[in-house]
Amino acid sequence: MLAPAAPAPRQVSTWDEALALVKERSTDLDSARAGIERAEGRWRQSLAALLPNARFAGGVAVDLLNTDSSVLATSGSTLPATPSESGRVPTAPLASGAVSLTQSVVDVSAWRGLSSAEAAQRSAEASLQDVRRRLTLGLARSLVAVVSAERAAELNRVGLRQALERAALVQRTLELGAATQLDVARTRQDVELARQSLISGDEQLRRTREALGLAMGFDQAVGVTPNFQLQGLVAETQSDCAPLKAVGERPDLLAASTQLESARESRRQASAGYLPTLGITSNALAFTTEPGLGRVASWNIAAVLSVPIWEGGLRGGLVRERTGVERQAEDTLERTRREVEFEVARTRRGVEVAEALVKTAAEARSLAEQTDQLTRRSFEIGRSGSLELVQSAAALRQAELALALREFELVQARLDAFLTEARCDW
Repeated sequence: MLAPAAPAPRQVSTWDEALALVKERSTDLDSARAGIERAEGRWRQSLAALLPNARFAGGVAVDLLNTDSSVLATSGSTLPATPSESGRVPTAPLASGAVSLTQSVVDVSAWRGLSSAEAAQRSAEASLQDVRRRLTLGLARSLVAVVSAERAAELNRVGLRQALERAALVQRTLELGAATQLDVARTRQDVELARQSLISGDEQLRRTREALGLAMGFDQAVGVTPNFQLQGLVAETQSDCAPLKAVGERPDLLAASTQLESARESRRQASAGYLPTLGITSNALAFTTEPGLGRVASWNIAAVLSVPIWEGGLRGGLVRERTGVERQAEDTLERTRREVEFEVARTRRGVEVAEALVKTAAEARSLAEQTDQLTRRSFEIGRSGSLELVQSAAALRQAELALALREFELVQARLDAFLTEARCDW
């Protein structure tokens, strides 16, 4: 059990390597990019309602009962067989084609829909930026957790080795007649407790490696190499992310705000459906003739005013539905704003707390080491019992683990404080 913990199947050695794997394999990042693509598609659909719409329809028609008749494939009507002024008559069977062009002139609902789609697109872009920030923060936390677990596993082995040394010392003291079986039992109990800490620490190490592998998009555990530099992690994250000028510029707040704007415009789009619309349409009809290739029979242009009267309550239901969506977006924005305020305040305070805890943990470790040394000397000369020896050893192990944990917590606190108020554009 004193042998070092087995390395993970896959290891990373630098922050850049780990971040590159996240960029390549993260499903959250790919989903956010797909959200932008979806929002762009919705915007294009909304824009289509305001642009000209051209359509061509053509075909060949035959009257099965009257094969000499000329039938328009586009409408099914029969053309007279009388020649035109140029002497042309419709062919039988008749090939015909129609071209139609429509253009919206006044459509408030369509403009509101376009505004809603634009806001949704901005919200998707802000969501992508927030996903990048959260992935960066999650990766940094996972790396710190793995390095911390590696250090804890190492300290657990040192603690077990020291416990075994103390047990051997008490055993020799027993053989010399200066100790009792109770002293031996106490030191053996301390050895077993040290073994339990080692087993628990190794399991925690395996779990942190699995969490790192999951954060990087792998289905296996990922560890860090022994030369991984944790102290420079804050500076490396600052090269990929930039601090915000104000908390209100955080991507998740921007995403919630623009989503509210999109919901509001969507509700206005539904309300604008009660207004009339004005458009222009133009249609041209052509068919084949004999002799010649054909002729254009008609070409017209018209202005169309459409006034909604009654839709069975469809429009009213749509307005109510989108009003509810708007209220939900308002609540989401307010909840996000509150969470961000508490998160920022907590992370700013966390650095000071972590620094104070590191200082006290270092002092406690120094005192525990001094106490353990004095207790061992006192036991060797017979002035202390095994109980004091075991207690001082356990206190030293806990102090060493606590100091290591506090140091890693300080690194994590600095990362949290920076990334909570940062924007990542990688």
